[in-house]
Amino acid sequence: MNYNKAEFEFAAGKASQLPPSSMPEVIFSGRSNVGKSSLINKLVNRKALARVSATPGKTATINFFKVDKFHLVDLPGYGYAKVSKGEKQRWAELMEGYFNQDRNFCLVVQIVDMRHAPSKEDMDMISYLYEKGLPFIIVFTKKDKLKKTQQIKRLEELKEELAGFEDVPKFPFSAITGEGAEEIRAYITGCIEENE
Repeated sequence: MNYNKAEFEFAAGKASQLPPSSMPEVIFSGRSNVGKSSLINKLVNRKALARVSATPGKTATINFFKVDKFHLVDLPGYGYAKVSKGEKQRWAELMEGYFNQDRNFCLVVQIVDMRHAPSKEDMDMISYLYEKGLPFIIVFTKKDKLKKTQQIKRLEELKEELAGFEDVPKFPFSAITGEGAEEIRAYITGCIEENE
């Protein structure tokens, strides 16, 4: 799988604008400011394929990127307090519209900030994916912001905070060192190959 072959294809601001599902889709989901763009850029070895937004809550569209044999789908970040009610409503409709379509959902990469307990929105999203029976993994970002001892402590705490989701594969990730990127890539590749 060639992860270096990545190009932006399409952005949809409404469910009605979503393109038909023509390839397996690997979906990236997480709250605003969780390091989603940094993770995507690291996985495809690009500096700015996914824009790292200076203002959280800025990505308001579902962005489709073609990467070799699959579509990488970047969902808008959730949970940013300063977004208007109307904008939150549009976001909810866009998400529901997307997940309720008959699409080739190959894998959802659910991203959680390793430094903190998963937020209510994180837990809502994880429960939603679980209940819908969608295949997903959890990636813990911002690992590099913690000292080694804090990392060990947080990973232990996360086991409790995510009790009930023990069977979901989990990957700690550092955007600075790239630690975890290889394992995440390998897992995605395995899902694509199974999908073929």
